[in-house]
Order: sequence, then structure tokens, then C-alpha cells
Amino acid sequence: MEWIIPSIVIAVFLIVLIANIKVVPQARAYIIERLGTYHATWSTGLHWKIPFVERIAKKISLMEQVADFQPQAVITKDNVRMQIDTVVFFQITDCKLFTYGVEAPMAAIENLTATTLRNIIGELELDSTLTSRDVINTKMRAILDEATDPWGIKVNRVELKNIIPPREIQDAMEKQMKAERERREQILRAEGEKNSTILVAEGKKQAMILDAEAQKQRQILLAEAEKEARIRAAEGEAEAILKVQEATAEGIKKINEAAPSDQVIAIKGLEAFEKAADGKATKIIIPSEIQSLAGLAASVKALVTDESESGKSAAK
Repeated sequence: MEWIIPSIVIAVFLIVLIANIKVVPQARAYIIERLGTYHATWSTGLHWKIPFVERIAKKISLMEQVADFQPQAVITKDNVRMQIDTVVFFQITDCKLFTYGVEAPMAAIENLTATTLRNIIGELELDSTLTSRDVINTKMRAILDEATDPWGIKVNRVELKNIIPPREIQDAMEKQMKAERERREQILRAEGEKNSTILVAEGKKQAMILDAEAQKQRQILLAEAEKEARIRAAEGEAEAILKVQEATAEGIKKINEAAPSDQVIAIKGLEAFEKAADGKATKIIIPSEIQSLAGLAASVKALVTDESESGKSAAK
């Protein structure tokens, strides 16, 4: 029996010791209070808490958190009432300030977001509110980040998830959008017709240009053919003249080689004169040598007569 009580005491001590061994998981932090006051902030790892003296006051997540608040009623500068739904992305950077800086931090962020949103929207008109989301998000993030800094909170982003204007405003916007779509449709149709007309005109223009080019090429080819024909004809005529001249030169050469007498030359001249007289010329110029030609003709006639008589005598 003497060992039972010490054994119980040791067992209780071990149980209490083991029960006060704590492991802080990743991206978590524990706020430790000793005798009711802040003592330390435990980070990730193995820790031991003094039993009955220290306690875990709060377990805090160090990850980025998302606060999706209910739609807030706001009024624009031109007195249009609407509902805006906001989302705040924040992260706890100082666990001690987050625990002891403000009571109910989430409620404080929600109220601060609502008041900031009302102030910003109150300076804008309806059209600016609907088209300036980025500006509103940037202003809200800067204001909330500065306001929550004493609470150990860093606001990373603020997004306007939804903007809900009144029903009559929505109907007017839908009508405006419909009219704008119809206007764009008419513009696109007119542009299409314009482009079609331009393309048709361009096609006709190209056809006329091609036809003119074809006519031009045809005329050029005809002119080239006619030119070639004339060149060939001229070359043929020149070649014929050359042949005649060559033949004439060859005849003259042979005549010169034969050494004709003056009588033969005179006879040839008389033949040429006879051919000229048979022509259609109305005037004939008789050279001064025509008198000698007459005498020459008489001599030729006598010579021919003598040759004929000699031939007859020999035959007898």
C-alpha cells in the first residue's frame, strides 16, 4: 500500500505533463496568457504549457482570410439608393494586437467597411459608381488597411462583388443597353453594305482595267505584227533590189569582159529607145547620137542582106 500513493501521484503528474504538451500546426499561432496577462505568442512547433498557470487565450490563423459581408444600402451623389455587396481579403500580421486591439475584430471590419463604402459612394453619381469599380476598390483598400493597422490586420484587397440598383434604374439601363445594341447593329449593317458596295465597285473597276489592259495588249500585238510584216516586206524588196543590182552588175561585168564594139552598144541603145517609145510617155527626148544610130541601122541591114545572098549562092 505504501507504493500506491506515490504511483498515483507520478501517474497524475505524467498525465498533466503530457496534457500540457502542445503542437502548433502550420500557419497557426497561439496566444498564451500567464495568470491572466499576455505572456507569449507560440508559433509553429512543439510547446509546453505550465499547468494551472498558463492558458491558451486564442488560436489564430495566419492564412489570408475572406470576409463576405451582407449587401449594404448606400446612396449616391444624385440620390439613387442601391445595394452593394463587398468582399474583403485580409491577413493577420500581429496576433497580440488582433487579440487585444479590438473587441470582435470581424464585426469591426464589417462596420468599418460599410461606413467607408457609404462615404465613397456618396461622392459619386450613379454612372460613375457603375463604371468605377477599380477606383472604389483601391480607395476602400487604402482606407481599411490604414484603419485596421492598429488591430494587427492587413487588408490585401477589397472587391465590390455586386452592385444592385433599384428596379426602375435596372429597367432603364436594360432599355438603354437594348437601344445601344440596336444602334450598333444598324452601324454594323451599314458598314457591311458600304463595304459590299465598295467591293462591287472595286471589282468593276478591276474588270475595266483588265479589259483595257487586254485591249492595249491586243493593239500592241497587232502593231507589232504589222511592223514585223512591213519589215519582212521591206527586207524582201531590198533583197530583190539587191539581187537585181547584183544581176545587173554581173551583166555589165560580162559585157565588159566580152569587149563589145561600138556598133553593138549602139544597137542595144536603139533597142532601149524602142522600148521607151512603146511606153505611155507623152514626151521622148531623142539624144544627139540618134543620127549615127540611123546610119548604123542601115549598115546592119546591108550586112544582113549580103549574108543572105551569099548563103543563097552557096546553095545553088
